[in-house]
Amino acid sequence: MSSNDDIGLLNLNDSFGSPLDLPTIEAPAINPDEMLALLGSTDAAQRTSAARAFCEIQDDRAVAPLIALLRDPCPLVRVSASYGLGRNTSPDAVDPLIGLLTQDWNGYVRKGAVWALGNCRDRRALDPLIRTLQGDIAAVRLWAASALGQMGHAGYGAIVAAVPPLIVGLRQDAVSAVRSNCAWSLGQLCSDLPSNAIYAGAVDGLIEALVEDEELGIKEDARAALLKLGDSRALQLIEELEREGWL
Repeated sequence: MSSNDDIGLLNLNDSFGSPLDLPTIEAPAINPDEMLALLGSTDAAQRTSAARAFCEIQDDRAVAPLIALLRDPCPLVRVSASYGLGRNTSPDAVDPLIGLLTQDWNGYVRKGAVWALGNCRDRRALDPLIRTLQGDIAAVRLWAASALGQMGHAGYGAIVAAVPPLIVGLRQDAVSAVRSNCAWSLGQLCSDLPSNAIYAGAVDGLIEALVEDEELGIKEDARAALLKLGDSRALQLIEELEREGWL
């Protein structure tokens, strides 16, 4: 997706917070039955409020109407439905969310789809999330990096596939927040890996970020990831850097 598609709709400087950070909408008191009915409202504001209510409510009855709202003409409805499906996860929602991620022109909507897919932890989302990390706008790449960190629940093969693009993102992404999330995800995924070439590459990438990245926040995230992994080589290096005053 080109960043030009999102000018006026997604300001990269204020889009790195929670994926639930949307323009404020006054929501009614939450009643599941009322919110279910409002998902089919003819008023876009009511559909949006109802969909957002299911970010707080978990109710299997909402899954099918929320999936239907992913095709809504209003972007706020689509993004709110995505967040609702991120709280009310279902295998049935994965393919529609992938379609939204790969086809929607709106950055907020793609961001919501990424967040929901990360929560779904489904192997089908792996390749779309990798492509998003490699080529979307920064605010969406940020959440793709985090979502990939949840792919460990999809099995060993998903971990092996997710780690190399996260290493590339940690080393090369121009946006520090994206690099930080890549570091966090590597710490999550590699704790489940045996000591193999993929694991060694991740440790090398985290050490490189710890030593060479100019952003203090990324150094801290890389250090935290290495401590989580408990790699002896990395722990020795951290001890030496701390002793010499570099950390």
